[in-house]
Amino acid sequence: MSERRVKTLLAYPALLLGMGLAVGLSACTVGPDYIKPPAPEPARYKELKGWKVATPLDAADRGPWWAAFRDAKLNELESQVVVSNQTVIGAEAAYRTAQALVREAQAGLFPTVAVNYSATGSHNGSKTSGFTGTSSTLVTSDLSASAAWTLDVWGQIRRSVESNVAGAQLSAADFANATLSTQSLLGVAYFNLRAADALQDLLNRTAQSYQKTLEITQHQYSAGTVSKADVATAQAQLLNTQAQAINVGISRAQYEHAIAVLIGKPPAEVTIARNAFKNALPAIPVSVPSILLERRPDIAAAERSMQAQNALIGVAIGAYYPTISLSGAFGFAGRGPLAVSLANEAWSLGAAAVQTTFDGGLRSATVDAARATYDQSVANYRQTVLSAFQGVEDQLAALRILAQQAKVQDAAVKAAQEEVDVLLNQYAAGTVAFTAVVVAEAQLLSNQESALTIRQDRFLASVQLIEALGGGWDVALLPSSVALEDANPLIPHF
Repeated sequence: MSERRVKTLLAYPALLLGMGLAVGLSACTVGPDYIKPPAPEPARYKELKGWKVATPLDAADRGPWWAAFRDAKLNELESQVVVSNQTVIGAEAAYRTAQALVREAQAGLFPTVAVNYSATGSHNGSKTSGFTGTSSTLVTSDLSASAAWTLDVWGQIRRSVESNVAGAQLSAADFANATLSTQSLLGVAYFNLRAADALQDLLNRTAQSYQKTLEITQHQYSAGTVSKADVATAQAQLLNTQAQAINVGISRAQYEHAIAVLIGKPPAEVTIARNAFKNALPAIPVSVPSILLERRPDIAAAERSMQAQNALIGVAIGAYYPTISLSGAFGFAGRGPLAVSLANEAWSLGAAAVQTTFDGGLRSATVDAARATYDQSVANYRQTVLSAFQGVEDQLAALRILAQQAKVQDAAVKAAQEEVDVLLNQYAAGTVAFTAVVVAEAQLLSNQESALTIRQDRFLASVQLIEALGGGWDVALLPSSVALEDANPLIPHF
């Protein structure tokens, strides 16, 4: 094919493309432009009173938040969440789906082009006895290209792209939120497991102490100073405590199983060795409330939902305007398997505009529904913000009050221990009844268990406060609208 013919072949689609671009560049975009609505935002946290705030350096609350607990095993487990947790993997796949939807919406900005080729051969021949017959073979072909383009004059497609871009950012925020939530669940399960280890250790130590008490009682009984009932009471106390220590194994096993699932493994593949339950809590930076709006992925998701719904109002309004489309075809048809010749050239160009004049109120109802859905997303956003502030306030209050309670409870444990020591000496000397010892030892164990529960609750509240503060996440980590739109290499940039 000659260069001239190739240029001729491309001339008409290029003309169609030029017409479309000229119209597209001068087109308007109907519907409201997105403006972020205000959210209820306090000037300060109510529960920060009496809370010792760590220095709110950005470097202090970025990266792996769990590293603040200085626990090597927790670090090892948390690092596996993003890699293996199925909920997180599913959220990441949902984000990739949302990215693809952006490209799907962008495809509407371009014409649909089809190329068609067909060839037909026919043969006609005859030959009879005594005569010379004639025969002929005829081949015809048709090579053509056609294009159809619905122009985005009113910006419906661009609003759809805008909505899908916001949807992709929402999905990215959901991905981040699923990751943070799963990491928090793992942190809670881990510290519950460590508390179970500590409780089992406490009960085992208490059982050893009760064993000594039983031995004292048996000596007293052998000396004839106490009755058999005291021995039976001491035995029952010892066995009951040993039974409690064994029972702790149930909750520990369940926490271990939960951790296995959270890191994406069957429980049979995960065994966590016993270890000490630390006392030191991490310092958690708490910034001003306005920063929270930029640090919570669930708030970011709710905000992007508003933008997506706002853009869909424009899509609905665009239905009031006529649909304008261009079409064109160019090709060759004639004899031969490839009839490419100017003599066989055929082309067509067309334009159409369609305006709906009556739809029984369908379009107005669609616009009203889109506006109502947007209003609902605004309410959801504001409720998400309120719930976020509540979550921070709840955990600040919990940590502040638990710290006060721990101080008093530790003093109660110390006093109860002193009471037991004194009563045991007096019982050994035969000056008090064994009942007084049993009551004091039971009270000591109860106080020790309460102190352990408070320590456990403080660690859990620390994890939940970090989650409520966003875990070091920042809205700047969301993919930008430019990056999402640039993923389609066909989109021109000016």
